[in-house]
Amino acid sequence: MDLLTLVTLRGIHATVVPLSVDHCQDLIKAATDGKLWNIWYASVPTPTNMAKEIEHRLNLHKQGLMLPFTVIDNITGQAIGMTTYNKIDAVNKRCDIGWTWYRKSSQRTAINTECKLMLLTHAFETLQCIAVTITANEFNLRSRRAIERLGAKLDGVFRNFKYQNGIVCDYYQYSIIDNEWPRIKTNLNYKLNCNYSLV
Repeated sequence: MDLLTLVTLRGIHATVVPLSVDHCQDLIKAATDGKLWNIWYASVPTPTNMAKEIEHRLNLHKQGLMLPFTVIDNITGQAIGMTTYNKIDAVNKRCDIGWTWYRKSSQRTAINTECKLMLLTHAFETLQCIAVTITANEFNLRSRRAIERLGAKLDGVFRNFKYQNGIVCDYYQYSIIDNEWPRIKTNLNYKLNCNYSLV
């Protein structure tokens, strides 16, 4: 199995499944919950652009650049967001977890904690990654706090890294390396058992 192999990861609160065009309508409803596309420093597609975004992510998978997922709420059975493995480096066994968003009503729940636990467990224990990175826009303070609560360490700040909705932005890159994973996994399981959210 490699970083591009389609996989389903099942948890108590959520299931992470390969992204599909069949998820489009649920994802439109999810993005509409809170009108998430209005958050200028985030990358959440509008309802009219959702199908295009799904197609874009699936094309990146075909190119060997991304493994895109849909996040399913186990209680409702509905798609509530998206996430990916991206910046895939198969030779050096590294990837980034990103392009992630959840419907507003699912934020500040155990779902994000559990999804990160499942994705990191798969990356380190099945795919034998030596490092996993996570990046966030400088103004996305909630995401940066959540990444730090994971136990990820700040690698540095990419100055003028990319345009976000027409504004050039700095991005913070964090990482978890393989020898840190056991204690981070222990802490994430503790948070889940205590029903703590990362954010």
